[in-house]
Amino acid sequence: MKVGVLALQGDVIEHVRAVREAGAEPLEVKLPAHLDEVAGVIIPGGESTTIGKLMVLYGLDAAIRERAAAGMPVFGTCAGMILLANDIADGLPEQPRLALMDMRVRRNAFGRQRESFEARVEAPAFGEPLEAVFIRAPLVERVGPGVEVLARYEGNIVFAREGRCLAAAFHPELTGDRRVHKRFLEMCGSG
Repeated sequence: MKVGVLALQGDVIEHVRAVREAGAEPLEVKLPAHLDEVAGVIIPGGESTTIGKLMVLYGLDAAIRERAAAGMPVFGTCAGMILLANDIADGLPEQPRLALMDMRVRRNAFGRQRESFEARVEAPAFGEPLEAVFIRAPLVERVGPGVEVLARYEGNIVFAREGRCLAAAFHPELTGDRRVHKRFLEMCGSG
């Protein structure tokens, strides 16, 4: 099975490695046609405004929305979570986004780059807590009725799922734990 990693900006290589280690063949997605080759796509962390503008420039925003509407799983980490949200608390109205999940996010909610940290987060659906790396991380302020909360940190929602979309405020690709990527691969294989 091939799983795409949106390769416009951000921690692409780390997700490519994580997908391979989780048991799938990674494909760097740079054009809409690349989506035809993958069972799902990961939107990595990076700078959400930059990734959003590049998605629009290359027509990937419309292509991802279309494929997601047809059932393709989408997984966003950090900036990817912001792009999946239908509401960005501190974003400009014109901030490009995919709006595939009914949630409101706040960018840089845990501070700037120097306040980045690692923590264990309780994630009952995964059994043992997840080791989470937070880098200028967002958090979810509100979720709609169809959104399942998968993990919290200090009471804040940092991991959620809605249908075939998965969003994490942290970077699971930066740890050796592949449970989150394996869960996404399961979602990709169940379509």
